[in-house]
Amino acid sequence: MATLIFKDPIVFQQGTGLSIIPGNTELFAKQPRTVTFSIGQTVANTSDVKFNKLTPNSIFIDNGTLQFSGNTISGSLTQAGNLVVTTNFNNHGPITVVGNITFEKLTTQLTQATTLFNSGSTLFGDTTDDTHQYTGSLLTTGSFSLNNYNVNEISNDTSLTDSSTTSLVTGNAAESYASLHTKLINTYNNKSFAHTGSFVNVSTSSFAAVTASAPSTYTATSVNDFMFFLNGGIMENDSLNIQQSGSLFLLKVDNGSIGYNLSSLDEIVAFGKFNS
Repeated sequence: MATLIFKDPIVFQQGTGLSIIPGNTELFAKQPRTVTFSIGQTVANTSDVKFNKLTPNSIFIDNGTLQFSGNTISGSLTQAGNLVVTTNFNNHGPITVVGNITFEKLTTQLTQATTLFNSGSTLFGDTTDDTHQYTGSLLTTGSFSLNNYNVNEISNDTSLTDSSTTSLVTGNAAESYASLHTKLINTYNNKSFAHTGSFVNVSTSSFAAVTASAPSTYTATSVNDFMFFLNGGIMENDSLNIQQSGSLFLLKVDNGSIGYNLSSLDEIVAFGKFNS
């Protein structure tokens, strides 16, 4: 505020953002007048200054450590509070967030797109030709679905005894199981021994032998796994039945079907699936 004395009339005209009291008034030298100039708000370094619109080429904040130029921010910026973005937010560098991020949908684009939904689920791809490639390990807890079929484990059960419908086997389990059963099957198929029996009675002959047990994938050993010869002639299996009784193999003959009663003078030889 100052006191001005003029020899000739002078007029101070107000402009945008500038207030003059008195304004637009002739001031004469014969009468001292006080003129006050103000901008409507204080601009001290402790003031809260408000502008309706500011369009500089660039703005430097905090001694130039943070610069706003055009639509670019240069320097470090700490956001202490809520940040609300109503349109797109583009960042051309790493973003570090200390705390939680809450979102309705997050879409990332590298060589392919992945969408995370607010339900917590993640959908990979929306077309059959969408390929996702991963490098490294994948750790999952629970089951996963392949072509609408659920799988809940990868099993190393070499015997495959659990018969699970939701397990995939390892190469070791498959190889061990196939190797074991191939060996058992080959051993069983190669077992063919001959034994001569002795009569228990007129319809039963006894052999000091034990039948070979069939592998689990085969049907149980039966009379059809043997050939029986009575006095050198082959006997039809339809009239025969076998029974394992401890260490004795019993052949039971339907004498009515063969039309002949056996006697101690007859000889029956059995050839087939004995252990030895």
